[in-house]
Amino acid sequence: MQLHRSHLTHSPWLGGGAATLAVVLWALVPLLAAQAGELPPLRLSALALLAGALGTLPMARRRRHRDAPLRPLHGVLVYLGVPLLITGAVGACFAAFTLAPAEEAALILYTWPVLFLLASQWLVLGRLSASSLIGAGLAFSGAALLVAPQALAGGVSGAWGGYLLAALGAVCWALYSLAARVSAWRLGERMPHLLLIASVLTGSASLALEGIIALPSLEVLMVAVSLGLGPYGLAMLAWDRAMRDPLGHRVGNLAHAVPVLATLFLVLAGVATPDWRLPVASALVVAGSMTACREPARGGHLLAFRRFRRS
Repeated sequence: MQLHRSHLTHSPWLGGGAATLAVVLWALVPLLAAQAGELPPLRLSALALLAGALGTLPMARRRRHRDAPLRPLHGVLVYLGVPLLITGAVGACFAAFTLAPAEEAALILYTWPVLFLLASQWLVLGRLSASSLIGAGLAFSGAALLVAPQALAGGVSGAWGGYLLAALGAVCWALYSLAARVSAWRLGERMPHLLLIASVLTGSASLALEGIIALPSLEVLMVAVSLGLGPYGLAMLAWDRAMRDPLGHRVGNLAHAVPVLATLFLVLAGVATPDWRLPVASALVVAGSMTACREPARGGHLLAFRRFRRS
């Protein structure tokens, strides 16, 4: 498996700017999803992914040369595995927001950068550093702070389904970020097709589980289109560009700001009620993410990714 190492001579600000754009757009997801409450989560996911597929079509970079064809196994992973990850990430995200408070589900969902770091470090080094384990413990303790009241009040009930779906979405996003670093797969160039396949998969699941419903209102439809063009369109391309940056392993640290921004947007919009647990949990998630991203001794993550390239 080979990871991207860009040979472009673009400004070092390009990768950081792309990652910042993706982070801001992703932080808007809980707020936008709250505006589409009348639409079932899978139906909203299918519409958003379809809008993302159409929106990324002109933005995807045209191939300047003919790439070597994907091996059969890689083709299955790219055109079936990656759309399934996108379907799981987006569908679980919207479903979580309907079963649990959006601000709480969002904080659990946005622990995915820590999961991404743990998975990539394990694949590269075959072990986890002490800083990664401590950081993961801090981040997950922030998520646990939100789950604890439910556990003490009524056991496995209430918003637990939303919490579990948010955790599933976090796993899917972490695995997608790993896939985005595989150079031969060129997910950014294939993004319109991947989003379209994910939309078909999610739409099929919606018809099977949610049935046929009336057409949404124009306002809700515009929210779905905004989700597709922004967080699941432009942001996906921007994140792909950031991950292909030579310093992508550092630029990706900007993703740790997503839970704080998402919570801030919800509170400012009046969707979430300020609660002492929210800032404390946000601080734990961000502190844990930053601690986990501290480079291990003797070479750091850059050396680790170079080893992964040669594997």
